[in-house]
Formats: sequence, structure tokens, C-alpha cells
Amino acid sequence: MHKGFSSLLACFLLFMSIIPSFAVNPDEVLSDPALEARARSLSAEIRCLVCQNQSIDDSDAQLARDLRLLVREQLVEGASDEEILDFLVARYGEFVLLKPPVNLRTYFLWGIPFLLVGLGMIAIWRFSNARKVETGSVSKLSEEEKQRLSKLLDE
Repeated sequence: MHKGFSSLLACFLLFMSIIPSFAVNPDEVLSDPALEARARSLSAEIRCLVCQNQSIDDSDAQLARDLRLLVREQLVEGASDEEILDFLVARYGEFVLLKPPVNLRTYFLWGIPFLLVGLGMIAIWRFSNARKVETGSVSKLSEEEKQRLSKLLDE
């Protein structure tokens, strides 16, 4: 019985660890559900500048809390999603966006995976063609070479 309980407890704890947890505190939640949904959507797109690999919706950092409150304040004031994101980009740079936009400055960032795959395919193609040329250039032995080879092997 004790063994079964500990197994059940372990499974419960494992299950609880995969449930996403959000760092939004109850005092931050807006009373209007539509505005709160927009705030959550925006918060998922904004990078926590302290954690750097989390959105402000997931981060417990104080700066993330301040940014969440700022987003909610601007939503209450009637700002659009684009205006809020533009304000944050103007203040913190494009790094604040979890998904950087495709523009002239980010073409290299977005294009380098395709460039590397293309260069890899060209290298493989050239390597395989070089091997075909090498194996195709071997000619058969002449009668004189065959006689000389068998004489050497007989010795």
C-alpha cells in the first residue's frame, strides 16, 4: 500500500511539473476579460529582458512584472497592440520581441539557415561528382601490364 501511494504521488508531481505556470499575479489581472486576453497575448510576444529566454508572461522577474503592468495600463488607456509593441521596441529595441520581424536588418538572421542548407547541398553535390570522376578515370590494364603483373605475382 505504501509503495503504491508513493508511486501515485510521484506521478502526480510529474504531471504537475508539465502544467504551464504563468507569473501573472492576481492583482495584475484586468477586470475586462477581453482586455486581459489581449494583455496575455501581448505578454507572450514580449521577451523578459532579465531572463532573456522567457516571455514576460512566464517570468517572475520584477522587470517582467513592471512590463506586464505597463502593457495593461496602455490597454486600459485604449492603445492598440501595435502601438504598445512599437512603444516597447522604441524603448528597449527589437530584442524585446520574442519573434523579431523580417526586415532589412534581420534578413541575414532569417536567411542563414537556408544559406547553410544550400551550401551543404552544393558541397555534397560537388563531392559526389568529384568521386564519380575519380572512379570513372580508372582504365583497364593492357595485355603488356597484365603479363608484367602476373610475372610479379608469380615471383
